[in-house]
Amino acid sequence: MKSLGSVLPERKEGHCEQHGAFQALEINGRVVCPRCEHAKQVQDAQREAEQRRRQAELRSIVLRSGVPPRFQSKTFDGFEVDGDDNKMRVLRICRAYADRFDERHAAGGGLVMCGKVGTGKTHLACAIANTVLAAGRTALFISVLNAVRRVKQTYSKTSTETEQEAISQFFRPDLLIVDEVGVQLGTTAEHNILFEIINGRYERVLPTILLSNLTEKEMDETLGERIMDRMREGGGVVLAFDWPSKRKEIKTASRDMPAWTQEK
Repeated sequence: MKSLGSVLPERKEGHCEQHGAFQALEINGRVVCPRCEHAKQVQDAQREAEQRRRQAELRSIVLRSGVPPRFQSKTFDGFEVDGDDNKMRVLRICRAYADRFDERHAAGGGLVMCGKVGTGKTHLACAIANTVLAAGRTALFISVLNAVRRVKQTYSKTSTETEQEAISQFFRPDLLIVDEVGVQLGTTAEHNILFEIINGRYERVLPTILLSNLTEKEMDETLGERIMDRMREGGGVVLAFDWPSKRKEIKTASRDMPAWTQEK
């Protein structure tokens, strides 16, 4: 019968430059200093905890950013160019805007995405926002309708906030993305609110992105030269999304009932 000493693994001697002589078991053919190994395990646990904290913080930041849930995971890699030169050019510019956002932020450079419905404007705008947020910057995604409504709430007699205080909230994020431009600009007051927001960010050298289903010419006519000139300054760019709607292609290609409707 074998003795207990012959069954247990043999502890071997080693020397650590930091902790001196030690005895320890072999780990993967190496005699590892137990104090160093413990320190490494503590560091690994701290690193994992910090990574989880950062991921939770980023999720919270994304929720506060107003980026719609459907677009919170959108990336540039997920944008399909289908070999189209114009799509590739638009994708390249949007990626450069996000990757070089520090430069765009310093110059206050805007970006206008205009064109047909379902062509990927929101996808790319949110990919920019997601990249900016992941880099520790702040971003806000809001429709022009909700922005105007937010300011108009101050007109109530019960409001404790002034119109200017409501408008100034749009000057806080590093990047502001205004969606559905041209949908809710029916009155002079609404047009002036949008101008105050864009002009205020322009004066503070803060970048703004506008999304619209209008053409560039229609944007010039609807928003006027004052707004569009400010969007073009600081290296601002107007991008035309003039290819067919992807959503329409998907709808046409999906005439059969989806899989979840089928019997199991």
